[in-house]
Amino acid sequence: MSSSRLTLDKGVQMSVMKVIEIMAESSQGWENAAQKAVDEAQKTIRDIRSIYIQDQSARVEEGKIVSYRITAKISFEIVS
Repeated sequence: MSSSRLTLDKGVQMSVMKVIEIMAESSQGWENAAQKAVDEAQKTIRDIRSIYIQDQSARVEEGKIVSYRITAKISFEIVS
């Protein structure tokens, strides 16, 4: 499988990337929620390059945080 790279003037290369938005939740913390988002995305996507946490929130019951939620953007390289 080859990378979808573009070669510009002066030999500069650029990759073709795609970004998806995903939401995840964990009872263990925001870091674990982020890892769950990556794990879920990896089931159908290869070459994940980064995750950007766009939003964080927590669900509270009886004065205690019971779950951590994130909304994230995951970027990956398009391969041909």
